[in-house]
Parts: sequence; structure tokens; C-alpha cells
Amino acid sequence: MLSTHTPDPSQLLNQLHTLKETEPNIRARRAAERLGVSEGELLASQIGQGVVRLDGDFKEMIKAFEAFGEVMALTRNESAVHEVHGRYEDISFNGQSGLVLNPMIDLRLFMWSWHHGFAVETPFRDGVRKSLQFFDIDGTAVHKVYLTKKTDEAAWDRFVQEHTAADQTPYLEAKAKKAKDPETPDAEIDVASFQKTWRELKDTHDFFGMLREFGVTRTQALRLAPEGYARQVSNESAVSVLEKAQAQELPIMVFVGSKGCIQIYSGKVNKLVRTGEWFNVLDPAFNLHLKDGEIAQAWVVTKPTVDGDVTALEVFDKDGEVIALFFGARKPGIPELAAWRELAHAL
Repeated sequence: MLSTHTPDPSQLLNQLHTLKETEPNIRARRAAERLGVSEGELLASQIGQGVVRLDGDFKEMIKAFEAFGEVMALTRNESAVHEVHGRYEDISFNGQSGLVLNPMIDLRLFMWSWHHGFAVETPFRDGVRKSLQFFDIDGTAVHKVYLTKKTDEAAWDRFVQEHTAADQTPYLEAKAKKAKDPETPDAEIDVASFQKTWRELKDTHDFFGMLREFGVTRTQALRLAPEGYARQVSNESAVSVLEKAQAQELPIMVFVGSKGCIQIYSGKVNKLVRTGEWFNVLDPAFNLHLKDGEIAQAWVVTKPTVDGDVTALEVFDKDGEVIALFFGARKPGIPELAAWRELAHAL
């Protein structure tokens, strides 16, 4: 929920301290919700108290992350949190879209949603936890980077010093984003042409372009898919996929996105733990926290490519927003793993 007025930073800080007295372990995103502001606004109110506003071109900042060595990258939405340990390498931009292609930190970047950046130091166990946090125009987090024991801390500190903004006013104006356009009625879609285009796809990356071409939402596309290309399955399928992939030692790909970043993990999953409403993967280099009770739709989806069909499990929230996508681990030019296809089609 966004504030409808300019929050007074000192008042917001007092409210945060009061909240933390009763719930010391509350996460920043939840604290902001409880206080009726965005996470970005709440963080900005703490400027001067372990928070520094950053300034500069965000694309250039991301390129500079390479000097840090190993860090932890975090991308999340309302229902899933994706954390990987690795390096920012093989970084490129084409206009406002970007790629990071390290085997562990594998990102798709959409820079039109990067509006605010902060360096943050928070008390953590016996020391201080350092992070870089980036937010959309409405104060929603798009991506975060955390210092680890393997990070070059001197390079990190130089980065913060070089990008510290002149304006350190403890304030962020969160602007409401444009509301989503209503879904076009199915009757107004050229379904025959849409299905023909789907059947003739050559690359999974062309799927989003097809949605735009025909003016359909993602869940609408799955409803209107060609026969045999999309099948709705149980909302428990995401947990089932993780459990079966673990049991079979099957490498998978897990995609979780914000408006400004899609973060991808490729590999096996090992330690699975249920903690309250969250189902978790807790491995040394990869953590996934999935609020699976918020999955409102789950679909097994087939997309043709030049390398053969590619199968995904796609899960959505009640608003039709993607929570996470699951694939069998694969590289371009290599056919899909038969074991993954069997697993997905058995759901």
C-alpha cells in the first residue's frame, strides 16, 4: 500500500521503532505495509542512520558490481524471494534492457523500473550487514545486493563513496504507477492467428513479444493456447516440482521477478524446509522462499523452439501476476531434459 501523503520521516522512524519493539524480526517489506508506506519510503526515512542515498546511472552502477567479487543477489515479488551467491559478470545492455550472465547470478534487467538506490548498513548478529537496495518509482524494491564474507569490502566501500548523492534528505516521494490496463475480452482476440503464431515459435524469448502483439495477458494466453500447449494443474504443483526434482537430483531452472529484474537459478535443489506459510529451498548458494498458499493458478506450458519443445510450470497470484517459473535446466542449442519433461507432464 502506498502512502497518500508525504510521510514525516521522524514520525515514520518512531512508528518503526515502536513496531520493532513488539516484532523485532519483522521484515522491511512487511513493516512498510503495516505502517502504510512503501518499502522505499520507509528506508529513505532512515537516511543518516545507516542509510545513504545513491546517485548516478544505474546501468553504470551494475557494471561496477563486477569489482565486488562474490555477493548475494536478491530479487523478489509479493509471494517469492530468490537469493543466489555469485558474481556480477558478463554484463551488457541494449537500451534499457540488460543481462548479467554469470552461471550463478543470471539476471534480466529492465532499467525503466530502477528509480532510487540506497546503500544500507543494518545491525546483524555480531556485526553490520551491508546491502545495496534499488526501488521502482512507487517505492517497491526491484533488486538488492548483499555483501558476503567473500566480497571485496574495500571495493564495496569505494563504490558507495563514489555514488553517494549530494542530497541526503531523509525522504522519498513514492509516485503511484499507472494502473494495469483491463484485459481485452477473449472475443476480441484473433485466436486462430494467435494459436498459429504460438505453434510457430522458434525461441522461448519470443513468447512475451507474442503476448504484446495480440494484446493478451499471460493467463489469458494460457486459456487461449493451442490444444495441448497449456494445461492447468494443481496449485500445489510448485512444491511438488521442487520435491520431485530434489528426489531425482534433477537440475532445474527457477525464475522469480520484480518489475525491474528477473533472477534465474540453474542447478539442483537439496534442502527443502517448510516454515509456516513459506516453502523454502535452503542451499548454500541458492535460497528460494515461496509463499505457496498465494498461488491462485498453476499451468504446465509448452513453447516450441528450434531445439524442440520447452516445458515450464508457471504459477500466478490472484491478480494474474507471475510468482515463479520452473523449467528443466538447459542451455540454448541443447534439447530439454527428458526427465524434466516427464516430471512436468505427470503433474
